[in-house]
Amino acid sequence: MSDPHNEPRSTEHTTTTTTTTSGGAGMGIIVGALVVVVAVLAFFVFGGDDADTGADTGSSDVNITVEGAGDAVEGAADAVEGAVEGATE
Repeated sequence: MSDPHNEPRSTEHTTTTTTTTSGGAGMGIIVGALVVVVAVLAFFVFGGDDADTGADTGSSDVNITVEGAGDAVEGAADAVEGAVEGATE
């Protein structure tokens, strides 16, 4: 039979659960890509080369000719002259 001086051994089990979290590298890549996209869009909107002019001369002069406005200009000049005379009296 069994010896009364021998006690059964007790076995103890310890379970350790370790959870690791990411350092945020995925989020950093996404934010970096968004910064690059915004920078490229800002370049083309605010400082990009004006590619739709079709001229390779490098100048950006604009010439505007208005025809048929002679009568309106003369009438405006008379109105301004009358307003100045009325203000000084």
